[in-house]
Amino acid sequence: METNIEMETHIEELGSTGEHLHRFEFPKDIYRVTAGGGGEAILIDGGDVVAIYDCGMACSHEGVIKNIKEKLAELGHSKLDKAILSHSHYDHIGALPYIIDEWPDIEVIGASKLVKVFASEGARATMKRLGEAARDKYLPPEKHDMEIVVDGFRVDTIVEDGDHINVGKYDITAIWTPGHTDCSFTYLMNPGKIMFTSESMGVLENEHHIHSSFLKSFEDTIVSAEKCKAYNPDVIICSHYGLVPDSITKNFFDLYIKCANTEKDFILGLYDRGLSYREIAKGYEDEYYWNKSRIEAQPVEAFRENLIYTVPLIIRTFRGEPKDGFFDDIPY
Repeated sequence: METNIEMETHIEELGSTGEHLHRFEFPKDIYRVTAGGGGEAILIDGGDVVAIYDCGMACSHEGVIKNIKEKLAELGHSKLDKAILSHSHYDHIGALPYIIDEWPDIEVIGASKLVKVFASEGARATMKRLGEAARDKYLPPEKHDMEIVVDGFRVDTIVEDGDHINVGKYDITAIWTPGHTDCSFTYLMNPGKIMFTSESMGVLENEHHIHSSFLKSFEDTIVSAEKCKAYNPDVIICSHYGLVPDSITKNFFDLYIKCANTEKDFILGLYDRGLSYREIAKGYEDEYYWNKSRIEAQPVEAFRENLIYTVPLIIRTFRGEPKDGFFDDIPY
């Protein structure tokens, strides 16, 4: 039975200014085919080549495939040619095996590290566990027996920093932006100077705050932000958010750097007060997770999984190795 998940079209209020925007009204030839929560699935119509940028969670695959087919038919296309991946996390690429099953000849494009991740039993087990948690959160009870498939992932074309991807009339530059993961890539589409930021650039909440997402390296996220800023994009499509308002675009990367430092200092402040790991993690969760937009975009299980890496990363990077036993209660 097909899950009837329609493409969402809603207006969000952005912060205290009351500025309203259609964050899913993308520029010409870019279409949202997302279904359910988690990461976005975005279709790019290049004329004779059609690509999808990320594809969302496994539990949303029925809705995503339905939305893709409807949009392809509307645009007069018969197939999906390419899948361009931002990074390896389940909420961005969980639906990929189902996409491949539907369009077996699709060219899957991403970082070389993805090959290792997809081959790792441990990584696939984590994707399955978090995919099942997302399924139980986002789908009705009668769908909780849906199997979360974590076999069938593949990468056909590996991109390096600065490589170009042809999507018909569009040229897409791959920009390596580590920090969130080592396999994170941002993509710049021309003509149009339209940038699809990786999650190393965080997730926009409002005109004052971007949620940071430094899991592998704090310094790398800052360098990645500076790198993207140098491309001077005219349009930014932000991970887990959508179209960034014009009023924020120019200062987006500076805002990210400011917010990343604020979150880093928050963690260090709790550590310097002598709090335990669990107390720091709970304080960070209370401060940065429990708001409506975050809850809708990310299951708490995934947020807590990230904390396992975020908190130790910041402490070890800026304070060195803590006393023995400090991290003993981390649920590795």
